[in-house]
Amino acid sequence: EVQLVESGGGLVQAGGSLRLSCAASGFTFDDYTIGWFRQAPGKEREGVSCISSSDGRTHYADSVKGRFTISSDNAKNTVYLQMVSLKPEDTAVYYCAAALTSYGLGFALAAYDYWGQGTQVTVSS
Repeated sequence: EVQLVESGGGLVQAGGSLRLSCAASGFTFDDYTIGWFRQAPGKEREGVSCISSSDGRTHYADSVKGRFTISSDNAKNTVYLQMVSLKPEDTAVYYCAAALTSYGLGFALAAYDYWGQGTQVTVSS
């Protein structure tokens, strides 16, 4: 059974930090790109960052460049999203998802085959 399980969300003040984790199982991790997405109330789901598990290449949305860092521990089949200098506009449910590495790096929702249930991140002002 394919599973993507996010953890690490919570409530933090503006300027604070959080580290999200995405634990994957049930598929060949190295064959997939893992992406982080977020969805705020009333807004569309948007891509935040992604990483190729096969070669470690990364990609970021402009809104988080310089503040978020994605990394992967292939031995643990886990991807992390380190978030610093958080802003109230970062408040959202954060999801991780998996797409075959043949897709490359990007945020097309339809390219991602598997999705987690999400973890809430709330940044207070």
